[in-house]
Parts: sequence; structure tokens; C-alpha cells
Amino acid sequence: MDGELVPWDKATVHVMSHSLHYGSAIFEGARCYDTEIGSRIFRLDEHVKRFFNSAKVYGMPIPFAPDEISDAIKTTIKENHVKECYIRPIAYYGWDEVGVNPTGNKVHVAIAVWPWGAYMGEDSLKNGVKVQVSTWTRIDTRSMPARAKIAANYANSLLAKMEAQRLGFSEAILLNTEGMVTEGSGENIFMINKGDISTPPLSAGVLPGITRDSVIQIARSLGYKITEENFTRSDLILADEVFFSGTAAEITPVREIDVKGKDPNFSKWLEPI
Repeated sequence: MDGELVPWDKATVHVMSHSLHYGSAIFEGARCYDTEIGSRIFRLDEHVKRFFNSAKVYGMPIPFAPDEISDAIKTTIKENHVKECYIRPIAYYGWDEVGVNPTGNKVHVAIAVWPWGAYMGEDSLKNGVKVQVSTWTRIDTRSMPARAKIAANYANSLLAKMEAQRLGFSEAILLNTEGMVTEGSGENIFMINKGDISTPPLSAGVLPGITRDSVIQIARSLGYKITEENFTRSDLILADEVFFSGTAAEITPVREIDVKGKDPNFSKWLEPI
């Protein structure tokens, strides 16, 4: 925290921190893997660059240089003695001033790491997940910058995720205000038709995912045709295959879309004959 190693149970912030009240925290998610050549962080430079880009969109001055953030991430992993972990850098405003405008509040930076397996469970990687097209619409890029990884954006995501899980699904897919597919609550999305791969463009209102970019690069290097294009809910349902990508989700196949899950409250409306 702010350049110093702090024990987990003492890594606290003040209740009046601006980012707690107004969602003004910038964060990242990266992974470190235990490989045959030792622990390696996947695309660290790109994650740090996106961290700073998100802050730039919101005019947040990060009080450390990119190289300092990268070095601090490596130090935190080493000091925690973990070979594999999830990495969460976060920049947030403190409690110096109260009010919507964060100007005048000190910017703090913290980095946490912890072991974290498959985001949607180990079974999801093998057998895929059930997903729902959410009734909640993805935030409009004219209202919030979707390319910035800011805490406030994820209020939209948590509504979709909670709704999906309440209805018996593992994950949600959000459409934008034009009815086009955007992404999951915390993942980018791809579909495959006759061997060709498609993913929504950034202009649809999706986060520029690091794993998304990796999928595009790898697919093209293997000779697959991959396009960034708008597509509808119907296109998604009729696709041969669908999968999520993301740092937390990694590559997670989608098994079913809009196949009704079990609603624990549904049975009370059914009258036996």
C-alpha cells in the first residue's frame, strides 16, 4: 500500500474514502502462473498500461511510474511466497475532501495477490456454463467510458451477475442500447460459426480485454478467420460455439444460453392437479 508492504489484516482504508462513496477506484486483474520455467505473470506490461489508461480517462494522477507498479507487483508476489496467484492493483481516492469531484483527495495505490482457481469453478472449464442474456443493459459509452476499468462500471455488472445466478445461471451476457451483444459481467465473449470466429468490437461498449487480444492474436496465427463485428442475441443463440475470455475466467466455454435455470421461488406459483 503506497509503496510499503502491509499485513493483510492491516490493509485498511478510511470509511470516508472518496472511492468508497463514489466508485472512483481504478483497478486491474492479472494472473501469475507456475510454469516449467518458474512463476510468470501473463502480459504484465499490457495490464499495467491499461491500468494507467483507465486512470488517464478519469484524470486520476497515479503517484507511481509504470515500472514502479510492475516492480511492486513482483515484490508482492515474492513476499507472499506464492507460485500462482491472481493480482489486483487498485488506485483509489482518499478522504481529504467530501463531494462528487475527487479533486483535492490524495490518490492511494495498493496491490494484493492471492491464490485463485477457476473463476466459475473447475467444472466450468470442462463442461461449460449456463448463461442468461440479462434484462440489464450494458452501460452506454456516452454515459460511462466502457474501456476504463473503474469500479463504478461494475455496478452494472453485479446487477446482471446477481440476476443470472438468482435464476439458476452461472453468468450473464449484456446487450448494449442498440441490442447488440457486448460481453459477460466480467468477461469478453466470442462465437464460432463454420470455423470462423467473431467478437464484438470495442465500439460496442466492451472492455479491451488482455485475454481477448491474446485470443485474437493466437487464432490468427493458427490461420483462423477472426473478425470484430456487431452481432445480435439471435446470432449468439444460433452460433456453433460460444466462449468467454478474461483474466479471471481464462477461456470458459458456454454450454447453454437462455435455457431456464431453477428458480427457487418458481414452484410456489404452480398449483398441483
